[in-house]
Amino acid sequence: MDIRGINTSLLDWTGEALALGFFEEGTEIKGELSQLDEKLTGTLKDLILETEFTGKSGSKAITRLGGNSPIRKIILVGLGKAEDLKLNGVREGAAAIARLAKQEKLKNLALSLPLVDNDGAKTAAAIAEGIILALHQDHRYKSEPDENPLKLETVEILGCGEATEAVSQTQTICSGVILARELVNSPANMITPVTFAETAQEIANNYGLTLEILEQEDCEKLGMGAFLGVAKASDLPPKFIHLTYQPSATPQKKLAIVGKSLTFDSGGLNLKVAGGSIEMMKMDMGGGAATLGAAKVIGQLKPNVEVHFVCAATENMISGHAMHPGDILTASNGKTIEINNTDAEGRLTLADALVFAEKLEVDAIVDLATLTGACIIALGENISGLWSADETLATQIKEAADQAGEKFWQMPLEEKYFEGLKSPIADLKNTGPRPGGSITAALFLKQFIKETPWAHLDIAGPVWTDKENGLNNAGGTGFPVRTLVNWVLSFSSGV
Repeated sequence: MDIRGINTSLLDWTGEALALGFFEEGTEIKGELSQLDEKLTGTLKDLILETEFTGKSGSKAITRLGGNSPIRKIILVGLGKAEDLKLNGVREGAAAIARLAKQEKLKNLALSLPLVDNDGAKTAAAIAEGIILALHQDHRYKSEPDENPLKLETVEILGCGEATEAVSQTQTICSGVILARELVNSPANMITPVTFAETAQEIANNYGLTLEILEQEDCEKLGMGAFLGVAKASDLPPKFIHLTYQPSATPQKKLAIVGKSLTFDSGGLNLKVAGGSIEMMKMDMGGGAATLGAAKVIGQLKPNVEVHFVCAATENMISGHAMHPGDILTASNGKTIEINNTDAEGRLTLADALVFAEKLEVDAIVDLATLTGACIIALGENISGLWSADETLATQIKEAADQAGEKFWQMPLEEKYFEGLKSPIADLKNTGPRPGGSITAALFLKQFIKETPWAHLDIAGPVWTDKENGLNNAGGTGFPVRTLVNWVLSFSSGV
């Protein structure tokens, strides 16, 4: 599919289908639209009246043009109130148009949507993002072909002829989002710690990153007792993955992204039984999937920022070797952890990963994890929790997320709640009381950071959707690859 910006006007474009964006209560036909409507013998006015189209966000209308019209179909999409329009409104409008274009089996499409902040490049990038992500379908494991295959070959964004570079960058970013989606969608017999490490190797080979994989013996030498405690029950070897992107010039920043990478989580001896959630635990490596997705993008865009991508990959299984409730593990920073719930395993793997990342002497660390159901209870399925004691870093993440249209809400690091993690026989327990469970999980992770600015992202809700939702189709969403990439790029003057 060829997506490009062009400077052709509404009046001069000819082709199969033209999509127009309207604001709520702004459907009056005037100016250039009036000239277009005259050229199309009143089709726009008729379509608005017949469908009672108001421009409300998410509303759509389509009609076929007859005779010798230079355009075969007209599509209208509502963008909501003009004063509320942001890049994400354009993304979602473009996504709605793209789905309609697939449904109509269109081959050629042009879009004319309002510019956000009068910026053609940013608007075109948002349109391209909405189209690519909305049309992505993961049918790798189906034996029959798609009943409605994509026909769309060319997409032209009117009034954005100078957006070639922005659209190209967006296509690169979307490739990382799609990688993360497909990793999350893959079942645990396809994505194991071994194949997850192979994916990291492919990224390193294809995009010029360096890769270090610590095997079990290497992790033992580094004292990674928390990570290895989780890995003990699996028949598959753990893989501690360290990908590094090193720019050619002196980096302006050194950053680390740490992703929870449980390729399957049975819950261990505290077996997952409530709510039938166990069959979905292939998605427990969503943080690691987004980390590798971001690595794929950064390796292509090549910002002047050094970035370390860290994934402690393993399964949490049941066997005669499994860690028991009541066991005490020792993490690589020497802290001892009493295990009072084997299903709180992600924070154990992250503990050693965070210690490793801080030893790299980076300027900031961000970890991301499908860590707690408590975060979903607090924030629902569309918003991720954000914890950080460093307000500068927290602000950077929120700004990067706002640019991406991915939602975060900053949560408190309430130190008083750490009382619930204290153990009478070890330095701390791996879980606290049920109230404030996502907060105590963040406080647990905080014990494995000494001085480096650090943020924790609990992405348990947004990493998966059961139904079509904005830019996402059912399955893995690729959240928050775009936020991570925006965060890294914000430090680089070279991109």
